[in-house]
Amino acid sequence: MKIQAMKPIKTTKNVENISSSTEEEQPLSPVARMFHESDSTVYIIVIIGFETQLNPEVIKANLGHTLLSQPRFCSLQLPDEKRGGELKWVRTEVDLDNHVKVPTLDPNMDSPDMFVEDYVSNLSKTGISMSIPMWDLHLLNIKTSDAESVGVLRVHHSLGDGTSLMTLFMSCTRKLSDPEALPSLPMNKKMKHGGSSGGLLQYFIKLFSVLLIYWNTFVDVVMFFITTFYLDDTKTPLKGPLGVASTPRRIVHRTLNLEDVKLVKNAMNATVNDVMVGVTEAALSRNLNRKYGKIKKEAGEAEGHNNLPKNIRLRATHFVNLRPYLVKEDVSEMIKSSSKVKLGNLIGYVIFPFTIGLRKDVLDHVRSAKATGKRKKASLEALYTYLMAKFFIKFFSAKWASFPTQTTLWYSNVPGPQEEVTCFGHQVSYVAPTCYGQPNALMFHVVSYVNKMKIIVSVDEGVVPDPHQLCDDMEESLKLIKNAVIEQGLVDCYDY
Repeated sequence: MKIQAMKPIKTTKNVENISSSTEEEQPLSPVARMFHESDSTVYIIVIIGFETQLNPEVIKANLGHTLLSQPRFCSLQLPDEKRGGELKWVRTEVDLDNHVKVPTLDPNMDSPDMFVEDYVSNLSKTGISMSIPMWDLHLLNIKTSDAESVGVLRVHHSLGDGTSLMTLFMSCTRKLSDPEALPSLPMNKKMKHGGSSGGLLQYFIKLFSVLLIYWNTFVDVVMFFITTFYLDDTKTPLKGPLGVASTPRRIVHRTLNLEDVKLVKNAMNATVNDVMVGVTEAALSRNLNRKYGKIKKEAGEAEGHNNLPKNIRLRATHFVNLRPYLVKEDVSEMIKSSSKVKLGNLIGYVIFPFTIGLRKDVLDHVRSAKATGKRKKASLEALYTYLMAKFFIKFFSAKWASFPTQTTLWYSNVPGPQEEVTCFGHQVSYVAPTCYGQPNALMFHVVSYVNKMKIIVSVDEGVVPDPHQLCDDMEESLKLIKNAVIEQGLVDCYDY
C-alpha cells in the first residue's frame, strides 16, 4: 500500500505560523488555567493503532497544514506581567523535531504489547516543557497484537477537551472506502416534541418539565456543595488518597463488540452511554467483590459469594460536552478543514452515583444507569459546574475551582468515526484516548470506532494494580448483560 500525504506540501524542519504581531496575545481561558493547577495538571493521551507501518516524513508533511493550522498547537503559554503573571497564548515558530519523536525499536522484541504499554506509562511520569507548544507525537513502528504500528499523541488539556480533539482528529482523516470523502459523524437522535396543539395539557406538561429541571438542578447543586465540603466516597480498594494527581499511570485498553452494546441498547430502549455505564457499574461490583473476598481470606474469614460491604458510596466525576448548550457549531463544516476546528474546554461534569452490589438480575445495572442518566439529563448540573469554575477562577483562584477529589473515578465517553478511516494515508485500526494527572486513581474512557467499542482504563498502580483485570470484568459484564437480554426474550434471536 503506497502511503501519500493528504495534500502536497513541501516538508521543512521549521513550520512558521502567523506572527504574534498580527494577532493580539490572548490570555488562557479560566478552564484552561484550571488544568495548570498542581492537583489537576492534566494531559490527554491518544493512542492510535494503524494497519500499516508509519511514514514519519509523510506525517510531518501533513502536520504542517493540519495540527499547525491550529493556533494553540503553535503557541507558547507564557506569563503576562501586565496581568499578574496570568498565562497567555503567544505564537511561535514550531520545530517539528521537538514534537515528533521516532524512537529506534527492535522489531524482534519479546513483548511489543508490554513495550507500548510501558512506553505510554513512562510518558505519564513527565510533562511537556512550556518552552515549546504543549503537545508531542510519538511514532512507534512496532507490530502489536492489534496493530502494525502505534502513534501516541500527548496534548496538555489546556489546548482543548476530548470532543474538540476528536473533531480535530476526524478533520485529519478520510474514509478508507473513498480517500476523498470525510468520515461520517454519529447522529444524535433528537427528542420529538409535540405540536403546538394540545391546549392546557400541553402547557402543564411543559411547565412540569421546566419545574423538574429546576428541582433536579437545585438538588444536584446542594449535593455538589455537600460533596465538596463533607461527603467523601467510601474508602474502597479503588479509592485513591489525596495527592494521587501527581503519580504515574498505567494505561490499558480493550476492544468490545459495539454490536453487542447496540443489541442491549435497543432491547432496553436505552442509549449507548447508558449501557456502557451499566457495564462499568457491573464490572466495578465484580472487581470489588473479588478484592473484598481476598481481604476476608487474608484475615482468616470465610470467603462467600457476596463479600461486598453494605452501602458502599462510589461515584464518578462524569464529564459532559457543553457545546450543544453554549455554542452553535456545525461539526460537519469544521471537519472539512483542521483550521476550522474550534479548540477549547467546553466541558462540565456531574457527580454520577454507581450502585455497587451483586444483582440477581444483571440487567438492573443498565436500568439503574438509565434512570440516573435520565435524571441527570433533566438537570443543569454540568452547566452549573462549568460556570462556577469560571466564576471562581476569574474572581478568586484556580485552586477554588479544582476538580472534586471526593469521587472514586473519572468517566468520559466520546463517539468516534462510524466507518474505517485513514489518517495521512495510514489506515486506522483503533483510537484509544485517556488522561493522566487527574486527582483520582481510576479513570474509564469509552470511545466507539466503526463496529468496535474501545474501553480505556487509566490507573495509579499503587492503588489499582490490576487494570487488565478491570478490562476482563468489563468484557465479562457486557457478555452477561447481552446473554440476559437474549435469555429474557427482550430481543428477537433472529435479530441478533
